[in-house]
Amino acid sequence: MQRSGFATLRLHYGSAPPWLFSRMVSLGGGVMEVLVDEYGRHAVLSRLADTFFFQSLSNALGFDWNSSGSTTVLCGVLQQVFEKQNLGIKVAGGKGSKSRQTQEDLEKIGDGFSIGEKKVLEIKHASRMTAKVDTAAIQADYQLYHHCMIVSEEGDWTVVQQGMNPEIKAARRYHWLCSDVDGFAEKPGHVIVGDKVHDSVLDLTATESKACRRIVTDLAAEKTDRIRRLFDSITLAEQRTLQDWDRKTGDYRIPKRMDWNAVERAYELQPENFERVLSIEGMGPATVRGLALIAQLVYGEPPSWKDPVKYSFAFGGKDGVPYPVDRKCYDEAISALENAVRQAKLGKKDELDALKRLNITKDRTYRALAVSQSSS
Repeated sequence: MQRSGFATLRLHYGSAPPWLFSRMVSLGGGVMEVLVDEYGRHAVLSRLADTFFFQSLSNALGFDWNSSGSTTVLCGVLQQVFEKQNLGIKVAGGKGSKSRQTQEDLEKIGDGFSIGEKKVLEIKHASRMTAKVDTAAIQADYQLYHHCMIVSEEGDWTVVQQGMNPEIKAARRYHWLCSDVDGFAEKPGHVIVGDKVHDSVLDLTATESKACRRIVTDLAAEKTDRIRRLFDSITLAEQRTLQDWDRKTGDYRIPKRMDWNAVERAYELQPENFERVLSIEGMGPATVRGLALIAQLVYGEPPSWKDPVKYSFAFGGKDGVPYPVDRKCYDEAISALENAVRQAKLGKKDELDALKRLNITKDRTYRALAVSQSSS
């Protein structure tokens, strides 16, 4: 499975001003048209699944690098771009209530692109599981409020979703790419871009959590009464199990309640692997956490508790950081790109080739900045 990672961003409220959003759609439309023409649709999805490219594109279109809005606004821009232009790519879902319409949107996209029923079901499953993994299997106190699935007419997809932590006023973005997806329960490696490392982050998708996942799967197949007894045993402060393992209950925050209906459903379904456990209705963060803690404190198979973290503007940012958006310069860039696209369609690709060389230079600059900031 190729999963590019997630980014931590400052949580900002409000919306992009209309004058900026309309320009973002215009410039973004030109960029997407060039990318599809030059590299194809899957390459576009691959780039949007790259945290560096996604953030750089947001910067280039005029949004602040450290703002949660860079995710929601850029996805909104892309949704309009792909609605207006016939590029063979559409966006499902969105922010808040729109995220809950993703399954419906995917049905419509499947019909519009004539994607087969089996493939549509696979895409819908991927949408559910990516959300489930980033809320229940990975727990860093970020609640998902934005979920976008970008789908091509070939049935390829990228997921960009975001969670918020109001207490520390931060947001965290998660990226997924469909290429070579063998499952959603374990990742072969990923990149996390952020400015804060959290303590005691439950990560059941980590390689180090393999044995814990196996125990959780076995527990899910047990009778509910037995799971209740095990859960009660780890909630008692005087329980010798906690003393033997030299763990403080506060470190891992034993959940106050479990969804016992979900535990009962798991017993009835007898899940064969951890991915199947996650897919069970009601198997949310608290219940998954409870099973993982039983696996650690009773059976001695701990999950990973590490938060795996690492970490420019073209026209300025909407908040005036590092400087206000230069509207004249922005409009000139839109005009230059649109003209290059028109000339390329007429067989005159000199301008487009020049822009591509400029893009390579910018890409190197963004990555150099990212490396320098991560080490500072």
